Amino acid sequence: MSQVWFITGASSGFGLDLALLALSAGHKVIGTVRDASRASDAVSAIKAKGGEILELDVTKADTIAAVVEKANGIYGGVDILVNNAGYSLLGAVEDMKEEEVKLQMETNFFGPLRLIRAFLPTLRTRGNGNSTIVNISSIAGQDAQPTCGLYAASKFALEGLSEALALEVAPFNIAVLIVEPGAFRTNFLHASKQPETPLSEPYKGGPVDTVLQKFGSAAGKQRGDPAKAVARIFEVVTGTGEAGGLRGKILRLPLGPDCLERIERKLKKFNADIEATRSFALATDFD
Repeated sequence: MSQVWFITGASSGFGLDLALLALSAGHKVIGTVRDASRASDAVSAIKAKGGEILELDVTKADTIAAVVEKANGIYGGVDILVNNAGYSLLGAVEDMKEEEVKLQMETNFFGPLRLIRAFLPTLRTRGNGNSTIVNISSIAGQDAQPTCGLYAASKFALEGLSEALALEVAPFNIAVLIVEPGAFRTNFLHASKQPETPLSEPYKGGPVDTVLQKFGSAAGKQRGDPAKAVARIFEVVTGTGEAGGLRGKILRLPLGPDCLERIERKLKKFNADIEATRSFALATDFD
């Protein structure tokens, strides 16, 4: 069955790959880019396969309604909303300026929130059991490392929103899928941003400095194959292929061995904390 996809951040990475895969499979795609002239290669690739392109900056709240209306007018509505646009702000939390913090949250959390709210009336009318909201998170949405304080915060927020949203929209036959990629060989690390303030002296040589250097050396060498990740996302959303049987059965889709390792390690620590505090937690009711 052909469906209509609305994919933000379609200029590169997962967004572009997913758009091209969906088009190749016979679906209709509306991809968004911030600047069509600067993303001309991606725009040409999507249009060559029959896709549509709209310009959208998810941080500009006053433009969302018009873009959503235009998108709904192209094919009469949207079946699958993919919130993929985002970036990472990497550095010490203490070094980040207020404006940098706000932009990180605007892009990775408030942008998706606005699009979800704007598209829901249409998604409800197309609630034939095939409507899906896909929120691209990260392993950082489960496991925060030094340097990733605000990036992780934005993804933790997106995941919390998604958990509640999944319960709220289930009666309308709308599925919610949280995608949690580990390290994949996209331009993600190349496109990451660091605070305008250089790493301050107390953090030099410490965990923040170490992780920043690790990210720098890993750019372009990530073990994850983006094509394989995108194929799994497509299969779970459409109910086809190797992972198609998971459609409607999972809330989270972790991707990559590193992602699974970090989640499992965090779960062990979480469970250890529960056991260590169990007696105290149980003794907090009124006598």
